[in-house]
Amino acid sequence: MTDKYEPVNLFTLVPLERDPVLDQLDRLLEEDKLFQAVKADLACRRRHTLTRGRHSTPVEVILRMLVVKHLYRWSYEKTERFVADSITLRQFCRVYLEQVPDDSVLIKWANLLRPETLHQLLEHVVAIAKRLKVTRGRKLRTDGTAVESNIHYPTDSSLLVDGVRVISRTLGRARKVIESASAKVGQVAQKVFRNRLRSARNRAHEISRITRSKTKEAKERCRRIYQKLVQVTQANIKQAQQAVTVLRQVPSLEAQGLAMQLTHFMPLVEQVIQQTVRRVVKGEKVPAKEKLVSIFEPHTDIIRRGKKRHPVEFGHKLWLDEVDGGLVSNYRILEGNPNDKTQWIPSLEQHETLFDQPPDQASADRGVYSSDNEAQAKKMGVKRVILPKPGYRSAQRKEYEKQRWFQRGRRYHHGVEGRISVLKRGYGLDRCLYHGEDGFERWVGWGIIAHDLFKIASTLAAR
Repeated sequence: MTDKYEPVNLFTLVPLERDPVLDQLDRLLEEDKLFQAVKADLACRRRHTLTRGRHSTPVEVILRMLVVKHLYRWSYEKTERFVADSITLRQFCRVYLEQVPDDSVLIKWANLLRPETLHQLLEHVVAIAKRLKVTRGRKLRTDGTAVESNIHYPTDSSLLVDGVRVISRTLGRARKVIESASAKVGQVAQKVFRNRLRSARNRAHEISRITRSKTKEAKERCRRIYQKLVQVTQANIKQAQQAVTVLRQVPSLEAQGLAMQLTHFMPLVEQVIQQTVRRVVKGEKVPAKEKLVSIFEPHTDIIRRGKKRHPVEFGHKLWLDEVDGGLVSNYRILEGNPNDKTQWIPSLEQHETLFDQPPDQASADRGVYSSDNEAQAKKMGVKRVILPKPGYRSAQRKEYEKQRWFQRGRRYHHGVEGRISVLKRGYGLDRCLYHGEDGFERWVGWGIIAHDLFKIASTLAAR
């Protein structure tokens, strides 16, 4: 593994107008703590990554290209192409006149970064902002939002079809591997590899047409078709089980990989079958915690936040802490849909850890209010606690919340909604495009880090 390329100043070769914000961002990324945190994770790719093998893409290049990718919301392919075509970005990413790493290479390196490392990176970024006096941590406003997983709207029929589709596709690949390995094994494969996707889709289309009618006859007919769709899916799983047994007899890495893939998806599809039978056939109410809404992103939660435009969201609840200076100092991806009241104290404690003192002012929405939360914040040393009480308020409480400092704090707190909007529109926190639970953490973490770095660079450039 290499750290850096030999530096070359491309602007001396081709004079161009410099971007002051990008120049400030370039200086921020020279911080050694950011570099070392990323290098520690990348060094885990192979046992002897640091000492043996060919010269890899330098750590500095990987770090800067990932920042650029999330700063401009580009795909990996676009990041590779635009960096290669731009002298400014070549200089910023420290690629210079070398070959820009391929998008597939960048993906492999990026997937090595752990969620814990991104939290450490954010802490380093906040420390840099504190040192440069972009923020002093005197004000804290905290709020939650939802980040959606990259999935379609889940219905029982669509999930069953997804299961049949992915298993049938894998069985098709497995058939070629098995038939090329042995004639005897291939004869077994002829009996078990049958594509049931068309049958499953036809049943799903029938269900879609029938559900438009609300009559009892339509509901009963829909239930019968669901039973047929379940039977098709169960037959597909039996085929997959037989295929796994055969694949494990084939001595090749490809065969073992396909067997692992089938083994991964079969329990998920079986869970979809169980919840469909419980909900549609037996008429039970399946709790949200027991529902699977995607076999490709099984970590996805069902979130209800009481929003009229989005009554139900599928993804994860994200809790954000913002400090003065417009920086997001901390984030937490929550499990399930916990009560907002439980996030108040962790936010205050994390703020005290980052800034070595409690904020002078801390604010949140009505859903966070409780007498315990208010008392605990005052006990921790927060001078102005802005927690409006929901529901009935006594005359004394009304007078308390009418005070000038409280009203001014409420107006300041409204800005957190604008910050969330910026993160969603500008940094991709509306929908996660990475795969898996760790991928979700990486997507959110990089988006917030890119936002904070750009905010710091913009503030410094404006001085």
